[in-house]
Amino acid sequence: MNLNKSQIIELLPHREPMLLIDELRDIKKLHSATAIMNVKKDGFYVNGHFPNQPVMPGVLIVEAFGQAAAALTAHGLDKKTYQNKLVFLMSVEKARFRNPVVPDCKLELKIEAIRSHGRVWKYKGEAFVSGKKMADAQWSATIVDRK
Repeated sequence: MNLNKSQIIELLPHREPMLLIDELRDIKKLHSATAIMNVKKDGFYVNGHFPNQPVMPGVLIVEAFGQAAAALTAHGLDKKTYQNKLVFLMSVEKARFRNPVVPDCKLELKIEAIRSHGRVWKYKGEAFVSGKKMADAQWSATIVDRK
């Protein structure tokens, strides 16, 4: 099963320019998926990070991991369980940035849910460009009521 950007928009509260993922592929319900982020030359961070040598900030790679995990989780849960909820990042562990991610490329984010306990979920992920590992991390998130 795959989700396109408009289907992701139905699951996540994020909107442009902060909606980073463009597609969610190879979804295994509540277990794993691969998110695609098209890193573009006109990305909102390009002009200032860094002028004449743009690099995608590592914190945005972590944010993309989090969005992919939130979409995977929202897609797998019963809609009534997820309706009027938000997913908040709780912690980031073991984040490693191995190679710079530069525009124009397709960033593939392979994510996996490691475990869940109530509203708290733990994930791990690896980011690749053309098969080369760019980053990896583990993180925790929680599902909370929307105010």
